Amino acid sequence: MPIQILPPQLANQIAAGEVVERPASVVKELVENSLDAGATRIDIDIEKGGAKLIRIRDNGAGIPQSELAMALARHATSKIASLDDLEAIVSLGFRGEALASISSVSRLTLTSRTADQSEAWQAYAEGRDMIVTVKPAAHPQGTTLEVLDLFYNTPARRKFMRTEKTEFTHIDEIVRRIALARFDIAISLSHNGKLVRQYRGVSDESQRERRLGAICGTTFMAHALRIEWQHDDLSLRGWVADPEGARQLSELQYCYVNGRMMRDKLINHAIRQAYHDQLGADQQPAYVLYLTIDPHQVDVNVHPAKHEVRFHQSRLVHDFIYQGVISVLQSASTPALPLADEPEAPVRWQPENRQAAGENQFAAPPSGGTPRQQGGGSASWQRQEPGYQKREGAVYEQLLKTPAVAREPDPVPDPIKATPQSAPLQSHSQSFGRLLSVIEKQFAVIERGNGLALLSLSVADRWLKQVQLTPGSEGLKPQPLLIPVRLKMGKSELAAIAQHQPLLTQMGIDLQAEGQHVTLRAVPLPLRQQNLQILIPELLGYLARQQEVAVSQVTQWLARHTMTAIPDWNHSQAIALLAEVERLCPTLVKKPPSGLLQQIDIETALNALKHE
Repeated sequence: MPIQILPPQLANQIAAGEVVERPASVVKELVENSLDAGATRIDIDIEKGGAKLIRIRDNGAGIPQSELAMALARHATSKIASLDDLEAIVSLGFRGEALASISSVSRLTLTSRTADQSEAWQAYAEGRDMIVTVKPAAHPQGTTLEVLDLFYNTPARRKFMRTEKTEFTHIDEIVRRIALARFDIAISLSHNGKLVRQYRGVSDESQRERRLGAICGTTFMAHALRIEWQHDDLSLRGWVADPEGARQLSELQYCYVNGRMMRDKLINHAIRQAYHDQLGADQQPAYVLYLTIDPHQVDVNVHPAKHEVRFHQSRLVHDFIYQGVISVLQSASTPALPLADEPEAPVRWQPENRQAAGENQFAAPPSGGTPRQQGGGSASWQRQEPGYQKREGAVYEQLLKTPAVAREPDPVPDPIKATPQSAPLQSHSQSFGRLLSVIEKQFAVIERGNGLALLSLSVADRWLKQVQLTPGSEGLKPQPLLIPVRLKMGKSELAAIAQHQPLLTQMGIDLQAEGQHVTLRAVPLPLRQQNLQILIPELLGYLARQQEVAVSQVTQWLARHTMTAIPDWNHSQAIALLAEVERLCPTLVKKPPSGLLQQIDIETALNALKHE
């Protein structure tokens, strides 16, 4: 069969395989378009579970007559125009595939009117080339899309549709998820002429909770704990069910990233890990959570149905969500403060922030007051008084294993002159200290002991790689490659493989010689992201030039050649790096080499200021 261009309708039907899984997929795509258009009211009419009719009407901005025909064309969109837009997507849709794909497997009619137009216009596509016809119509400001006879021209797809009840159940769930994402939008859902759901747009907190209860049920509301979590550009808010409530609920998991509904594995893992010690293996947490993040730090273009995203700093996001959820769970289980004549209750531990980040910024109560706990329980956080309190000292005495001396709070504590006894919130002994800033994008300023120090981030990264590549460390086990790499080698490199085969095996590198070629079958986890076609020949060339070589030499060589390619470190990257160094290289924390850490002379600066 010769190479040929696919007809537009066939190409659109192929794309529909990803965009249109079932009627619920059509509802999701069209309602998201309405939200992007600024609609405040959306009416959804369904007949026969969506197989006969899906009608979405909104009061959004509408589509101008001149753009109606283009709206049904493939890859036509008003939401992005350049690569820069793709790197920071704030709209729900952006690919421009939905309308073209839906119209290729149904009879789709698009009617719209903008505020500037005196009349509405209607467009529909027909024929093998999907030529769009536009004609006048009567319609208020906004847009209506009618999808008739879904999959009428693709019988193979139609026979995979389930019963009318099942398909409408999926549509109902999609509408529930959208209603939870946008409390300010009024949404109605009808099936076969009968009004099934009606969510009024709400703004104040009590109305939001009523809508939450209407969607998630009374059991969830009785056990819901309010969460408000903030760190730099990351924000997590919403509700999580306490363990008792989670045991009574099943499949109540709603998560949103910048308003987009998600079923992301990283987010689910972080939440599940927070419940780890409180739920059984066959039980699942219940939550409604909203994660807000800088659009430049997340890629939403990694899943055909946009159900998953990729975070540029996945470890930071994972730990942020984990600490937020576990903190509110443990706070809810902490008994109220005892009265003066009652014995003091056992103190629950509050999770510390990563040591490289210093004091747990996540656990600090917000300035606006205490988050509200649902279900009639006590407040999630008790307001902390300034200074050193006996109870808090007991927590840190147990956690840090350092002596704590109860005393009255100082009016203005001096951080420079503070001693371990007068500063119970000092950083952990296995920490470099609290990271204050990153200067020249290469060095971290840290609060260490009673002074300040500069830490070279590139040197810390090299030490980390060296430890990760040391035999016996976690992760230095051969990880099979999905596609083995075949490389052509010279005689000296082949001889090096034969001579140093035990050492390579010890390093987790699986090489098999085949004549003048070698096949790389496995590498350790720290090398998985490297350009192996370049790294492995260079490594073998290095081994070939050595008469004798020790494991430590190979480790150092690999560490230098696999350093993270980050020319400019930011604050979050520095925190993540130092956290890993503190975890895997405790000896560096106790006795940092001069090339890694340099104390800053504070006394000279202080004396100069005192004499002014």
